[in-house]
Amino acid sequence: MNVPPKVTDRAFARLAEINDAAEAPQALRVAVEGGGCSGFQYEIKLDAPGEDDLVLEGQGQKVVVDSVSLPFLADAVIDFTEELIGARFTIENPNATSSCGCGTSFSM
Repeated sequence: MNVPPKVTDRAFARLAEINDAAEAPQALRVAVEGGGCSGFQYEIKLDAPGEDDLVLEGQGQKVVVDSVSLPFLADAVIDFTEELIGARFTIENPNATSSCGCGTSFSM
């Protein structure tokens, strides 16, 4: 059985900041698509929850994952990091066998 991804408090807090400044708050969608330099790539965007989405809730916020992406994100950790190169949502995925330097592309 696949363990659903986890979302850190830091990621929920950043999403709350984004939604507080937005006219219409939305969920953070995390998806896996074919492509990228390693075979798969993450797509992270603001979106409305869909009917078949897994909805992860915390701090009044929602992170959604579609049913096709869910097996690729089993037991992954969705976080928000602030580094010298910039601030961004990140995914620590134990299913990825390798990833590229950009952090958005991986292989399994």
